[in-house]
This record gives sequence, C-alpha cells and structure tokens, in this order.
Amino acid sequence: MKSLTILFLVCATLFTGCQSRTSGNSDKQAAENLPPLKTVAHVDLPRYMGDWYVIANIPYFAEEGKVASIERYELRPDGKIENTFIFKKDSFDAKEKEWNAVAEITNTTTNAEWNIQFFWPFKVEYRIIDLAPDYSWAAIGHPSRKYFWVIARARTLDEKTYQGILARAAAQGFNISEVTKVPQPTN
Repeated sequence: MKSLTILFLVCATLFTGCQSRTSGNSDKQAAENLPPLKTVAHVDLPRYMGDWYVIANIPYFAEEGKVASIERYELRPDGKIENTFIFKKDSFDAKEKEWNAVAEITNTTTNAEWNIQFFWPFKVEYRIIDLAPDYSWAAIGHPSRKYFWVIARARTLDEKTYQGILARAAAQGFNISEVTKVPQPTN
C-alpha cells in the first residue's frame, strides 16, 4: 500500500502541473515559454526495447535515493509498451523494487514521442531527444525541461559521451547543473 501511495504522489506531482522551482509556473506553462523539444528523427522500437540503466537524471522527489535503477521496455502486440522501473532504495544491498506503467507512442512517424501512464487517467510526456546510432545510450526529456534522464545499455558511460549528451541537452534548454548521476553497481 505504501508503494501505491508513493506512486500516486509521483503521478499527481508530474501530471497536475506541479509548481516550477523558480518561476511558479506549471509544467505546461513552462513548456509553452520554450521552443518545442527536438526529438530524434526516428526510433526503431524493437531495437529500443530491453533494459536501460539509468546513468543520470534531474531527479524529482520519487527518484531521490534510488540506486541501481533500470528502465525496462517491452513492446506489446497492441503497439503499446510495458514500462518497468526497477530500483533499490539508498543501498545496493536493499531489496529490489519495481513500478509498472504502460507507454503509448504519440508520434508514430518518429516513435520518439510517448506518453507513459502509471495509472488512469494520468500520463507523462516522454521525449527521446538524443540516441546513439548503435542504441547504446539515449537521453529522455520532458517538454517543461524539468525532467531529464540519461540511460545506457551498460552501467557506465564514458565521460566524453556523457558530457556530449549534457551539452546537447543544455542547448535544448535543460539546466544541466541539476543533473545527478545515479549510482550503479560496478559488478
């Protein structure tokens, strides 16, 4: 029940126009004051499916203290995507937990724009804004620029690649000083 309460609070915060940290505007208003996020030209969905380690993010309160975080995507026969967030809280020795959601592609031309739903009727916008040609890493953003994730197929990402991702995110209006690396086990 505690997990359900936390999940509800996360979704309520993300989907009801939570207050901006600096301007007092809602996420939607903040996004309206910025140019549209540029997504990648195309995402090969079957290739994108699978496990992605969360390398870094602009954490919102529900992600704080999460370690060994993994995003898992599985394409369903109906074209939607099962999204499972797997994590441990505060320690690699903690019990593994998971949150489940369903993603729907909102731009089938690029496959780079999704809405993720943790429970009805709340959805969050998910935009693939950067993607390695070999699908070894990706960057995900929210149009408000308040939420951002770097994910990779491996638990680590070389510093040059990571800094390049951050530079491209900054060029799209993300405050990269808020990006925090997510601890991943080394073995």
